[in-house]
Amino acid sequence: MTAVVATPPRTFDRRLIVPLVLGAILNPINSSTLAVALVPIGLAFHALPSETAWLVSGLYLATATGQPVVGKLVDRYGARTLYLAGTALVGVAGIVGALAPSLGVLVLARVLLGFGTCAGYPAAMYLIRRSGVEKPGGLLTALSVSAQTIVVVGPTLGGLLIGAAGWRALFAINIPLAVLCLVLGALLLPRSGPVEEHVRLDYLGIGFFAGTLTALMLFLLSPSLGHVWLVPLTVLLAAGFVWRELHYADPFLDVRVFGGNAPLLTTYLRTLLAQTVAYAYLYGFTQWLEAGRGLSAAHAGLVLLPMSLVAIGVSAITGRRAEFRGKLLIGAVSQVVACALMLVLSSASALWIPVLISVICGLPQGLNSLANQNAVYFQADADRMGASAGLLRTFAYLGAMVSSAATGAFFKHGADTAGLHELAIFLIVVATLLLVVVLADPSLRRIGAANERL
Repeated sequence: MTAVVATPPRTFDRRLIVPLVLGAILNPINSSTLAVALVPIGLAFHALPSETAWLVSGLYLATATGQPVVGKLVDRYGARTLYLAGTALVGVAGIVGALAPSLGVLVLARVLLGFGTCAGYPAAMYLIRRSGVEKPGGLLTALSVSAQTIVVVGPTLGGLLIGAAGWRALFAINIPLAVLCLVLGALLLPRSGPVEEHVRLDYLGIGFFAGTLTALMLFLLSPSLGHVWLVPLTVLLAAGFVWRELHYADPFLDVRVFGGNAPLLTTYLRTLLAQTVAYAYLYGFTQWLEAGRGLSAAHAGLVLLPMSLVAIGVSAITGRRAEFRGKLLIGAVSQVVACALMLVLSSASALWIPVLISVICGLPQGLNSLANQNAVYFQADADRMGASAGLLRTFAYLGAMVSSAATGAFFKHGADTAGLHELAIFLIVVATLLLVVVLADPSLRRIGAANERL
C-alpha cells in the first residue's frame, strides 16, 4: 500500500518583505508629502494653484499610464528587472527635482517619479501571488498598511522636512530611498526564468491607452469651450484602444476578461470614487489650511496627524478581518460626513473643527484602499495579477487626477473658503455615489466568505 505524503504549505520568503514594501511606498511618499508643499512651491515660482496642480497631475498621469504597462511587463518578465529599473529612475527624478530651476522642470521631475514608482506595487502583488502562499492576508495587510501609513503621515513628514530644509528636500529624499531599494532588490529579489523572445508588447494598445488618459486629463484640468474638442478625442482614442485590444493576439489589457468580470470592474470604480475624495482632501483641504486658514506647512501637516493615527490603527485592527462590505460602507459614510463638515469652515474657524475632520478622514483612509486591494487579489485572474494590480492603481490615480482637476477649478483664484465649500459639495456627490455602488454590489459578501476560508 502506497503511503500518501502530505505536501507542506508553501511559504513566502520573508526577506522579500522589506524591499517590496519599500518599492510599494515610493509612490505614496511622493504623493502625500507634496500636499503641504504646493503653497510654498507656488510662492517660490509665482504660480497659482491651477498651475501647481500639474505637479499632482503630472505624477498621476504618468503613473496611471505606467502602472498597467509595468504590471504587464512584470507578468511577462518577472519582478526583478522592472523593480530595479523603476527605483533607479526614482533616484534620477530626485536629483532633477532637487535642482529644478523652474516649475516646468519640477513637473518633469514629478513625471519621472510617476514612471519610476510604477514597478513596486505590481512586483509585490506578483511575487505574493506566485509564491502560492495559502494565507496571504497578513502579507496583503502589511503591504496595504505600509502604503496607508505613508499616505497619512506624509503631510506631517513633509511639513517637518519643509520646515527644516525647504521644499526641495521632498525631492532629495528620493535619492537615498532609491539607493536602498536598488541594493536590497539586487541582493534579494529572485531572478526570472527564460522569456519567450518572439512575443511582442502591444505598443499600439499602450499608445491608445496613454493618449486616452492624456486627452482626458488635459480637458479636466481646463474644462472650457475652447478645449471641448478634447472630449471627442478622448472618446475616439478610447474606442481605438478597445478595438485594438479586441483584435490583438496578446493585448496589453484583455478587455474581454474585464468585460466578463463585473465584480472586478466594480472594484475599480469604487477605487476611483474613493480616491477622488481622499486625494482632494489631501491636496485641496491642505492648501486651504495654509492659504485660507493661515497655517504654516508644518502646522498644516500636524493638523493631518490625527488622520494618520486613526488610519494606521484602523488598518492594523481590521486588516486580517475577512469582511469587505462593512469596511467599505463605513469608509463611504465617513467621507460624506467629513466633506459635509467642510461646509461649516471659515478662515476664523476654531482649530478643533479641521482636526475633527482629520480624525473622521482617517477611517476611510484606513478602510477603503485595504478592502479594494484585497478584493482585486481574489477577483483577478492569477495569470494577470501584475496587470490587474497595476490597473487598480491606475483607477486610484484617475481619482487623484479628477481631484486635482477639481481642486484647480475650485481654487482658480486661490485656496480660499468659497472655493473649499464648492469643492466640498462636489466631493459629497462623489462620496454619495461611492456609497450607492457599495450598497448595490452583492459580490462583496461572496469574496468576504472566500477570504474567511483562507
